[in-house]
Amino acid sequence: MTGTNGRAVVAKRVDDGNPDTTEIRDLAHAAGYTVVGEVTQKRTEDPALCLGEGKVAELATLIAETDATTVVFDNRLGPYQTYNLGNELPEGTEVIDRFKLILDIFGQRARTKKAQLQVELAELRYELPRAEAKASLAKRDERPGFMGLGEYDESRERDIKAQISRINDELERIERTEAHRREQRRESGFDLVALAGYTNAGKSTLLRRLASDLDIDENEGLHPDLDATAESENRLFTTLGTTTRRAEFDRRDVLVTDTVGFISDLPHWLVESFRSTLSEVYRADLVLLVVDASDPVEEIREKLVTCHDTLYERNEAPIVTVLNKADLVDDEELEDKREALAALAPDPVVISAKTGTNVDGLRARIDEELPAWRRERLVIPMTDETMSLVSWIHDHAHVESVDYGNEVTVEFEARPAIIEQARSKAGGLPAPAIE
Repeated sequence: MTGTNGRAVVAKRVDDGNPDTTEIRDLAHAAGYTVVGEVTQKRTEDPALCLGEGKVAELATLIAETDATTVVFDNRLGPYQTYNLGNELPEGTEVIDRFKLILDIFGQRARTKKAQLQVELAELRYELPRAEAKASLAKRDERPGFMGLGEYDESRERDIKAQISRINDELERIERTEAHRREQRRESGFDLVALAGYTNAGKSTLLRRLASDLDIDENEGLHPDLDATAESENRLFTTLGTTTRRAEFDRRDVLVTDTVGFISDLPHWLVESFRSTLSEVYRADLVLLVVDASDPVEEIREKLVTCHDTLYERNEAPIVTVLNKADLVDDEELEDKREALAALAPDPVVISAKTGTNVDGLRARIDEELPAWRRERLVIPMTDETMSLVSWIHDHAHVESVDYGNEVTVEFEARPAIIEQARSKAGGLPAPAIE
């Protein structure tokens, strides 16, 4: 059965080593293509065609033989390379590179307004240099239509810049709203934990494992962005927007957010387009960096480096590396990987989100790493408003004892900000009436 996007041939060039097409095939499949062949080459990049001329001729033959409609490059193609390839391949062949493919997948998966805007922004940033190239080709009386780049529209470059500006403004408005909501959560006593890591590392499965209430309907009015579902399928980019759930902890109120997965070799403009989604990670109290422990150790190392580069740029919260999918790796291999990765992940937590192995250990680590709680003992005058304050402390802190006498004594543990609020509220209580 042919995929919804038709038949595709994948192509990949590497400077050295063996070209591995596993990921690009998975990406093409995720985008709805049926992969009917591949062409690979080990050589330095040809500035005009990416591949060498002979290999492009081989690619053209394969496309004709397989009735493919699209060629997907697991490389970054410049606008002129796309145009030149279009001239060399059978007429009507669509030429897309790795990043256009990723944008297509993002476009299919974007469900929220914010995700749709971020995809649109990334697509416009991808298209802008191509529109500039079309303008340059048109000035040279070359015909940029049909050959990979699409038709030329004189005003397109100006329109793209205007749209980019408009979407940036709209995303900033959404970000201000979300930042306000995060502060409301903190003021309500919630600790914020973000899941980060590569796509397919098992973040959504871990979120489901940590969640105390998969239904979460009772939070609907309080936190309108809480999502009742977090898919955990073995496919790339299942999570594009963010999903937040309340997690189960003895004392703390914790909200865990699953975020868009990292992808290797992403250009800056694409990461920047999803900056507001990553803000869920940057503004968290703790980041769990989830890694697929069944990956080869070199691949894990590369992924950790990429994640750290992205996170340390703006992130201030502690980062705990979680080696997931321990059920797929034997103990000896796990220990070898822990030793090999010690510099990047000095004290990782090994779990299996799928089976639940050591998830309790992870909960304990989360509790340990989150901002320290302080103990407080408040002595409150007995007034008409006192019970309302005691109820508020119960909702926002871990209450150890309440002693009712002529005055009310409350002993509790909470985040420092909650303690300050409780003191302020207690200080604002009216003096008790003198009988």
